[in-house]
Amino acid sequence: MPAIESPEDHARLPQPPKDVPAFSPSAISVVFVLGGPGAGKGTQCANLVRDYGFQHLSAGDLLRAEQERPGSEFGELIKGYIKDGKIVPMEVTLVLLENAMRDRIEKGSSKFLIDGFPRKMDQALRFESDVCPSHFTLFFDCPEDVMLQRLLNRGKTSGRADDNLESIRKRFRTFVETSMPVVDYFEKEGRVVRIDAAKSPDEVYRAVKDGFKDRFQQRVGQ
Repeated sequence: MPAIESPEDHARLPQPPKDVPAFSPSAISVVFVLGGPGAGKGTQCANLVRDYGFQHLSAGDLLRAEQERPGSEFGELIKGYIKDGKIVPMEVTLVLLENAMRDRIEKGSSKFLIDGFPRKMDQALRFESDVCPSHFTLFFDCPEDVMLQRLLNRGKTSGRADDNLESIRKRFRTFVETSMPVVDYFEKEGRVVRIDAAKSPDEVYRAVKDGFKDRFQQRVGQ
């Protein structure tokens, strides 16, 4: 994963919005992937990577990797936010995502699944103004009791600090209070594919593929 550019860049956080996005939507395609913790976003993103050649960028994975990177100025900050189930400051996540996208674009990629981001309205607007406008949002709609059981099962083997009951409940509250308004905003614009994520992984993926045929078939085939 590319490192954040330099200590000088760190000192300028937060940065003002850019005049134009870093990447043009005519050159690359971005799909936001949202859903509560344990909704199955990672599993379905892996399917889309395998079948359609997308690059899967998980905001959570990038943040967890950055917190472990030797010399990271943001490591302890990120660790504290994740443990408390809070949202990491937008500027940090945007830098990590833009760096990761640029690295893959330089290697010839042009299709991206942005998993678990944006989680707040200001993140959504800032990503689209600074990085690249999204094509649509893939939203995995799943009841909390289903997600809770999935996360508790995962926590038995994942070793993740946030796969415990207290952190999970905090993450659920955060998602409902701050991330659902993002889904609602894009849905009003007609830019959401809503998936029933309580079903089996195979059933969910069939629904995902149907949604992509309706919204994204032409670009996926390019």
